[in-house]
Amino acid sequence: MTTSMIPKRSTLLISAAVIVVLGGAAWSLMHRTDAVAAPNPQASQSPAVSVTTVQVQERDIPLYLSGVGTVTANASVTVKARIDGQLDKVGFIEGQDVKAGQLLAQIDPRALRAQLEQTQAQQAKDQAQLINAKIDLQRYTTLRQQDAATQQQLDTQKALVAQLEAAVKTDEAQISYAKVQLGYTTINAPISGRVGARLVDPGNIVHAADANGLVVINQIDPITVLFTLPEDAVPAINRAQLDNRKSLKVTAFARTNNDDPLATGQLILLNNQIDTTSGTVQLKARFANPRHTLWPGQYVNVNLQMDDHAMALTLPAAAIQRNQNGTYVYIVKADETAAIQPVKVARIQDGIAVIAKGLEQSQRVVLDGQYKLKPGSRIVENKAGAAAPAVKGSAK
Repeated sequence: MTTSMIPKRSTLLISAAVIVVLGGAAWSLMHRTDAVAAPNPQASQSPAVSVTTVQVQERDIPLYLSGVGTVTANASVTVKARIDGQLDKVGFIEGQDVKAGQLLAQIDPRALRAQLEQTQAQQAKDQAQLINAKIDLQRYTTLRQQDAATQQQLDTQKALVAQLEAAVKTDEAQISYAKVQLGYTTINAPISGRVGARLVDPGNIVHAADANGLVVINQIDPITVLFTLPEDAVPAINRAQLDNRKSLKVTAFARTNNDDPLATGQLILLNNQIDTTSGTVQLKARFANPRHTLWPGQYVNVNLQMDDHAMALTLPAAAIQRNQNGTYVYIVKADETAAIQPVKVARIQDGIAVIAKGLEQSQRVVLDGQYKLKPGSRIVENKAGAAAPAVKGSAK
């Protein structure tokens, strides 16, 4: 073998090695591309999301408006002294009920009684003088007819009689005034109700100008609730009042419990002006309160029933979601996938959303598990959630 053959063989071996390496790389690249182009079918399908669903139901529910109110006394009176004097005694027990006309307090009457007696004595004196003056007037009249008295004497006597008659009338007015003043020493309850704390103890000097008074009486049976609603509700309330031709029904609930009503009453006031600062209108309802379940100053939730029952599509309020575009729900399509469905909610009451637009009766809607969903997600019914009690939907 010649020396010139050795380099040629080396070149051939190197070329063959390069071809093998390039071929292997190409084969590996082809198989990797195929693997990307044809993924594992099990890896391409995301797992189903476990959710709880409900069906849209048409039910008979009343229309009412909800607000927050404050319980107020049906009538409240601050009992004050109308004259100055020493408070002798009080005739009530703090925190108990009193009847209209019941004795509440007694102010020392001795000074005013003496003033009344003095005025009565002056009246008796003026009446005696008037009687005597009338007798003299009769004499002067007779003497004048006999020309035994002058006309001036007769006129003077007539003037004296008139003067004494005016004095007697003045005495009568003063006696009436003294009796009224004396009557102010006895303070009676102007209304029936519950008295509060005693503000003045016996022995103190009270004045008609005192701001606080002696005691406050609140009438709590019946009792009233003041509440507000948005100004947009005013036309509907007026329309409901005209249609019903009677007072609208109002139900009061505790702030922490909307299941058991505290009392049921009637709307007695729709204020004649909207508060422009808050955009609300004030309303007042009156309730019978024999068991004192409502108390002045208490905050309550209030439902104003607008009309009789009506059929409407409903969902549990928990199914309603919100985004920047408004309210929506996740509906379940025929292929068991979820889709976003915009809806218009007329109102929410008792945990139930009344649907005005966007859904149909018996349509399936996701109630629980929405946070795990996105459009197109496969769903599977959560049997445990489906077996759980449904949200209370009966309207009061």
